[in-house]
Amino acid sequence: MQELPALAGVLAALTVGVVSPGPSFVMIARTAVSSSRSNGLAAALGMGCGGVLFALAALLGLQAVLLAVPSLYLLLKVAGGIYLAYLGFRIWRSARQALVVQGESSGGGASLPKSFVLGFVTQISNPKTAIVYASVFAAFLPPAPSLGFDFVLISMVYLIEAGWYSIVALALSSERPRRAYLRFKASVDRVAGGVMMLLGLKLVLSSQRA
Repeated sequence: MQELPALAGVLAALTVGVVSPGPSFVMIARTAVSSSRSNGLAAALGMGCGGVLFALAALLGLQAVLLAVPSLYLLLKVAGGIYLAYLGFRIWRSARQALVVQGESSGGGASLPKSFVLGFVTQISNPKTAIVYASVFAAFLPPAPSLGFDFVLISMVYLIEAGWYSIVALALSSERPRRAYLRFKASVDRVAGGVMMLLGLKLVLSSQRA
């Protein structure tokens, strides 16, 4: 299969990007330790769908569009930065609020769609992820990829994104990390919220320098 080296190159580059800490990791980590394991996994699935959206956009020529319309990229950076900062502010503001952690059998499933949407929106709110996908695809894609290649690539993107964040959710939703979170909730939330706000502000400020 002549397209196999290209597929391996894309997946290897994206895997390195996915496992690198960022806003998505912070959100999944907090969701996993502060809610149920199911909520963490739902958010991880949302991350996977966000990755698929970026992959589809990259296949359709996202990089060319952003290069042709620079103002669109600036708009995405500002909007994404504001959203990340808003999420961080909400986490920071609720740091002192008492939290009752739900178990798997406590009926917390009603919030699963909300966790899924939170994961999805957090993923797509970071325009740098879009640029990573566009750049990696531009560097490794064959000139005329087949339909089968595109299908396998999109499927693997979902597995990488959802799989990695599912691992994070499963690891951090176990009893020991959860007990530690409840003990140090105020400090952990302030750190997590502060990181999210800084990442959001960094995006907004970088758009002004562009």
